[in-house]
Amino acid sequence: MSENRYETAVARYFDAWNATSPDAVGKAVAVAWTEDGSYTDPLADVAGLDQVAAVINGAHQQFPGFIFRPLGAVDGHHDLARFGWELVDPADGSAPVAGFDVITLAEDGRIRSVLGFLDRVPTA
Repeated sequence: MSENRYETAVARYFDAWNATSPDAVGKAVAVAWTEDGSYTDPLADVAGLDQVAAVINGAHQQFPGFIFRPLGAVDGHHDLARFGWELVDPADGSAPVAGFDVITLAEDGRIRSVLGFLDRVPTA
């Protein structure tokens, strides 16, 4: 399996997180995840496209205007990939939230599951 498969899946993942409206988030989630795909991190444990989109839209409400960006390279093997990310305030470049995710891919390259870990979170 090519590295491109992992990079493509992660690029679609970031497209979903960086979509700028609830409708755009829903469309991007449908491209990135399988219909029964899941997302689990310390703050959420959801399955299905609507629930994944709701988690992303909730993050947008909590951090309006912020952008998710990758940290480092995507590392993948078999149907698994891992990558780091941070949530950046474009106004000042600060990144109050950072972590890494491990994704499982379906045969078609869409995300079947995300397991997210938070390395840095705001204290207040």
